Amino acid sequence: MPVELTRYGVPGWGVGEIWTEGEVLVAHDFAFGSERANEKVGGGTAHDLAARFTAYLAGFSDDFRDVEIDAAWNTPFQRAVTETLRRVPRGEVVSYGELAALAGYPRAGRAVGTYCAGCRFDFVVPCHRVIAADGIGGYGAAGVEVKRALLALEGTVL
Repeated sequence: MPVELTRYGVPGWGVGEIWTEGEVLVAHDFAFGSERANEKVGGGTAHDLAARFTAYLAGFSDDFRDVEIDAAWNTPFQRAVTETLRRVPRGEVVSYGELAALAGYPRAGRAVGTYCAGCRFDFVVPCHRVIAADGIGGYGAAGVEVKRALLALEGTVL
């Protein structure tokens, strides 16, 4: 089955790209700060997911737990972190070290940070909910202000 691409824009937030293979999310990337009108490429269920992401950024609650992701490339550690992080509820945060321990790898806080920095499933794997033990921590190229905005959207102020 071919991989399909859907591009979408969310005014005030940026532009997203969703790659799907059938019902499986292969990757989702969101470029914060860039705006473009909704643009659909291909067909399939990705358009529905784009609508859900757009609604999420408008403040609607969605945990995306029903979205199947392609984790075939993940190591056992990455799978454990992904599964554990997807269970962190909206409005709550967990530190890198706490997430590592909850995932069964108690001394892997830095590895959790590395995983989150390279995660290709924005919103579906809510890496913005992972914070440093002494503050908010980073959020890759998007920056700390985007992380703060996503947390504020969910009712958490740091």
